[in-house]
Amino acid sequence: MTRTRTDRSLQATDAAAGEAGAPPQDVQELRDLMLRIARGESHLSLGPKAQKALAEILNLRGDPALLSITALAEKLSVNPSTLTRLARNLGYPGFGAFQQVLLDASMSAPGDFYTRQAQTALAGEDATGMGGIARLCRENQANIERFLESCDIDQFHAATDLITSAPRVMVHGIRQFHAFATFLVYGLRMIRSDVHLLDSNNLGVAEGLASMSHEDVLISASCAPYSAQVAATARAAAERDIKIVAVTDSASSALAAVSRAAILVPHQTSFLSNSLTTFILAAECLINGCGAVRPEQTKQALSARDEMIKRLDIEIS
Repeated sequence: MTRTRTDRSLQATDAAAGEAGAPPQDVQELRDLMLRIARGESHLSLGPKAQKALAEILNLRGDPALLSITALAEKLSVNPSTLTRLARNLGYPGFGAFQQVLLDASMSAPGDFYTRQAQTALAGEDATGMGGIARLCRENQANIERFLESCDIDQFHAATDLITSAPRVMVHGIRQFHAFATFLVYGLRMIRSDVHLLDSNNLGVAEGLASMSHEDVLISASCAPYSAQVAATARAAAERDIKIVAVTDSASSALAAVSRAAILVPHQTSFLSNSLTTFILAAECLINGCGAVRPEQTKQALSARDEMIKRLDIEIS
């Protein structure tokens, strides 16, 4: 029997989780370890405060605060001793060894060019004009660069394998993530019919969750500050052995902790709320990725869709 990419990814995760005394050698290994710790798959254990600190540290790509334990502690609002303990808990002899990994060339901030450009463009400009527009655009460009450079392809493959092999898929997101969930449902339904929104306005969250089996997949989406309802729903689904694909911002999030696959999306901008720009891009990547897993089925579904659009005279040129 041929093993799926998901099987291979889980085997690799299990093997990595079994290693002892070898601290992560690069940022990607740190992210992988964070996911294993959050899911309880690692011999290491970090408290919620330490997990939150590590997640924030991994988002400080190229930040000058990484050059000093004092500056980093101040930026994270923790004591320097907390960072020393974190480094040792991760297997490093001290903060210096941990810092070396963080200051590796791969940590140079993607989007530094855009940040410098934005700082220049915003000098003396009112945020109500082109200055505000330029800043927000540059920040989203930087997030897209971060998403591209930090994307864990094994987690992405695991997500597309889970989604395409499930008999039925539900997508859950509330408040502004309801827009993300709706968009993802629309995109996935272009290539398969059994994708639904888990929505309290229709069937109901409890009823929808109760109708799912252990073979189905729930895609849960949220970012900090996490929606309590979405986190509780994902946890309840995982307890029923329903497979969870998390689309979230950090390996320390409640969604990642119960997921079989986690897509981590940077979103820090000066937007008044959490920015959805990179999350929508992540949804597009998932839709295309799922379509590419079964190309012939995807082509047939899109062809049938085009035919019905023509028959109903829906579009005009």
